[in-house]
Amino acid sequence: MGIAERREREKEQRRQTILDAAEKIFFSRGMAQATMEEVSETAELSKGTLYLYFKSKEELYFGISCRALSLLKKMFEEAVQDHTSGVEKIRAIGRAYYQYSQKYPDYFNMIIHYETSRLGNLVSEAVLMQCHELGRGVMEVVASSISTGLRDKSVRADLDPIRTAYLLQGVSTGIIQLIAREQSHIEQFEKFSAGDLMEDFMDMMHHALKSNGILTQQVNKSRSKRS
Repeated sequence: MGIAERREREKEQRRQTILDAAEKIFFSRGMAQATMEEVSETAELSKGTLYLYFKSKEELYFGISCRALSLLKKMFEEAVQDHTSGVEKIRAIGRAYYQYSQKYPDYFNMIIHYETSRLGNLVSEAVLMQCHELGRGVMEVVASSISTGLRDKSVRADLDPIRTAYLLQGVSTGIIQLIAREQSHIEQFEKFSAGDLMEDFMDMMHHALKSNGILTQQVNKSRSKRS
């Protein structure tokens, strides 16, 4: 390994150390209460070194968000590998998304906040675009599975891959948030578990997405009337 390569490796390791420290503080105390000084102390680096890598708490926030999106994309990619039909790939992604929310709740909440926050106004375009591209990559895994379903005819022919991917993200995120909010109530008073509720939701989505000639004709007629 040459000197330049070793320096780049050391820089990347230091960057990850900083993000590790920021995660500990942000997830335990909240971003609003955290300070750059706390991050530098936890990372055992000087504030000057910290600012060479991240200029603000907002940049740290987007750095962690990129981590969260990268992990989510990886889980989606792994989930679809064991399935051939498009509609089953989509179902596998739904399960992976729920598993992600359960195993990495802080990352899940950060992604939700990232989608609705206005922190993008406080960071550079380059930082913002990195997260945007990763988020788009996550959506493309879903859209690709829908496209597979269109080709193998396991998914309704009238669906647009990207538009459907956005709809699935929105609805599934809402269901996962509902489960998180109502989990204790469900476990205490209902005869089903929170996990059962997620499976019921995926059954509904499966039937809504799968190829059905009669349903597709009805949807197309409805769209024709609206236009």
